[in-house]
Amino acid sequence: MSKSAAWLSSLRLRTLPLALSCIGMGSIMAVNYRLFDLKIFILTACTAIFLQILSNLANDYGDAIHGADSADRVGPKRGLQNGEITLSQMRNAIIACALLALVTGCWLLHETVSGFTFIMFLILGLLCIAAAIKYTAGKKPYGYAGLGDISVFVFFGLVGVAGTFYLFTHGIKADVLLPACAMGLLSTGVLNINNMRDIESDAAAGKKTMVVRMGIEKAKRYHAFLIVGALVFISWFTLRHYSNPFQLMYLITVPFFLIQLKGIMKDQPSQMDKYLKRLSLTTLLLVIVFGIGIILQYNV
Repeated sequence: MSKSAAWLSSLRLRTLPLALSCIGMGSIMAVNYRLFDLKIFILTACTAIFLQILSNLANDYGDAIHGADSADRVGPKRGLQNGEITLSQMRNAIIACALLALVTGCWLLHETVSGFTFIMFLILGLLCIAAAIKYTAGKKPYGYAGLGDISVFVFFGLVGVAGTFYLFTHGIKADVLLPACAMGLLSTGVLNINNMRDIESDAAAGKKTMVVRMGIEKAKRYHAFLIVGALVFISWFTLRHYSNPFQLMYLITVPFFLIQLKGIMKDQPSQMDKYLKRLSLTTLLLVIVFGIGIILQYNV
């Protein structure tokens, strides 16, 4: 593996659609209330991308230190795992990415909020950076204690969607929590696939993910709950606001989710890697089509 290929592998670009999905859903909710702003969207998307890459790099670093990325790991080989990237280089990359997230985040807050709200969102942003790093890095990484699922649900769902919506509108609507929960569940589903794939290496390294704690069969049923639950929350929001058939366009993504779910239910952990990219992209497709439906209801 070349140096550039090693860094590309560690960046895990296939996870970026998931980060954009959460920001996209929050932005769509702002469109629904006629309060969208392109500049805010771009800054929010940049910050989310930097946070996602930060999380990916920190995950590689933490798993390399704690032994989860051993030679027996099933998924794609990482730069640290192969020795193409040193621990020192990865630390520097993590620091650089954290600073980029902080810069774009502060720029975003400068454009959208002020005073006490600025301080509160700055603290929230710092917590997001800390959560990205502490998932697998540090002396007591919470990912090794099985708390990754709830963290992903909160930060990718509730914080990602509702926080984005607030930056556009300076307020929160209770109904926004429905698509926020949907994004949180789908994001947790991506993590669950990752953990099902890595169940053996995680267990050997003492990484007690939800999958390691439940076992593969219960983890598959848990995955079905996450996917179906997300679709229920999206449908719940749609029914509460239904006024035009265009709002049902998101239903074209349902077969994609169900086909993936069928495959996951029958496949072995070693076959799970392909579903990571598929679920991330299908989630982004859901957000795009859902957003188109909301835009068309006002313009057709």
